[in-house]
This record gives sequence, C-alpha cells and structure tokens, in this order.
Amino acid sequence: MKIGLIGLGKLGSAMAKRLDEQGHELIVYNRTLEKAEKSGFKYVNSPAELAEKDVKQIIINVYDSKAVNDIIGANNGLLEGNLKNKIIIDTTTNHFDSVPNFHRLVKNAGGNYLEAPVIGSVIPAEKGMLMIVVSGDIKAYEQARVVFDSLGGKIFHFPETGKATKIKLINNMVLASFMATLSEAVSMAEKAGFSKDEALDLLAAGAGESKILNAKKAKLLSGDFSPHFSTRALVKDLEYMEELAYSFQQPALIGGLLKQMYTMTGAKGNFNDDFAAIYDLINNK
Repeated sequence: MKIGLIGLGKLGSAMAKRLDEQGHELIVYNRTLEKAEKSGFKYVNSPAELAEKDVKQIIINVYDSKAVNDIIGANNGLLEGNLKNKIIIDTTTNHFDSVPNFHRLVKNAGGNYLEAPVIGSVIPAEKGMLMIVVSGDIKAYEQARVVFDSLGGKIFHFPETGKATKIKLINNMVLASFMATLSEAVSMAEKAGFSKDEALDLLAAGAGESKILNAKKAKLLSGDFSPHFSTRALVKDLEYMEELAYSFQQPALIGGLLKQMYTMTGAKGNFNDDFAAIYDLINNK
C-alpha cells in the first residue's frame, strides 16, 4: 500500500521504518529536506506535492500544533494539493483547541482528518507496539486500519472530535509523574546504601513495576539520556495539559509541578535530552 508520511524526527523515522518493513511503499516529506533525501524513501518537496500523489493515507508526525497548521494550511500545504477522499492521520500530540479546526479544514477540502496521537516512543514504534487513540469519522478509521494495525499494538477509537487528543495529554501527565517518582525513589535508595541496579530490581518487584521502569531502566543505569522522547516535547505536552485542566476550571496541582520540574531539567542541561534525565536533576547532578 502506498502511504504518505510527513515528519522524519526520531518517532516519525521509527514509524517509517516499521511501515516499510510491513511492505508499504512510502513517499515522505520533511521540513528539513536533507533528512528526506537521506531517508532512502521516495520524497517530495512540499506537503502540497505529496497531496497530489496517489496516496490514500497521509501520516503527520511533527512537533506541535503550529507545525501541523503549517503542514495543512500554509503556503504549499496539504490544502493546496488534492485531498479529496484522502485520510490525514495526525499522530502529533496537539493542543486540544487546535484539532477541531484541523478536522474542519480537511473536511472542507473533501478529505477526512483523524487525530491519532500515539502513546509510546521509538522502540515501540519500531516493533509495531504503539498504543494509538483515534478520534474522527468511523468509516475513515476503518479504511485506515491497515496503517494503525501496522503501527499499533492497542488501538482505541472515539468518534468525538478532540477526545483522543485530550486523553493523550492526560496520559503524558501520568508518564511524567511516574518518571519523576521513579527517579526520586532510585536516588533515595542509593543514598540509603543500595546500588542503582539493586534499587531498580527491588522497585520492579514491588510498587514500581511499570512500563516506564522497564522502558527507562537501561537509561537510568547507563546515564545515557540520548532522546527517545525529549524533555522539550514533554514540557510542551504538559503545558497543553495544564491549559486543558484550566478549561475545566480544575487546578493542575500535580501537572503544574511536573511542568516546572521538567522545565528545570531542560534548563539545567539540554532540552533535547530524554525526559528520563530528570533523574540527574533530582540526584543533584
């Protein structure tokens, strides 16, 4: 199956690799064209050019809602190509206020927009084990299942606009909380006389057992915080989450604190480090 893909960052590239291994033919676009040229896939010079190609589904995986808006509606954006009967699968973690407009823009151009934020990072993407939450038209969702089945281990669908985006933001607050708590527990255990290895094994056998511990254990042991999911991206998601909570007139007490903690992590070193680098902040490194 021929699929368009926009965005060749770490996650987008992992998704492209997986789709290629599943036998799909990819045509890609990346805002830094050099990445597209080096990807090994057929590539185009603009989203508008991609929309003119014979692809029924176009996946978007970019940083934020501003980038998605540029991809869809800016000069040489998707709207300047042919979107009739095409499905835009947006796996970006968006602002909850932005997605209704993306649905409207694509629908007015004759296509279907599916917000489909993914839960999981590079390694689950390469293994086709992402969790994918989808909001949008049920018929479009069913037509796009071949893509979701190639990338996802667990897939959920809601017809209501915005629902997938909101739960992704809530999920990432939980993700941030688990990582911060795990880091504090390991740091405390080390000061209590346990090795890091011992602490992680004991936590994994008790209350700390989680996908987060399993996914980040190697990074905590090695101190290698090369990014799978960057601190910068998590802070952006926590900002969106905080605004979501305020829209319900609900205080984001834990979420707001987490946003400040991860902002401090980035300010201390490199916002492009993996978010597991919060361990260094807590451990006073």
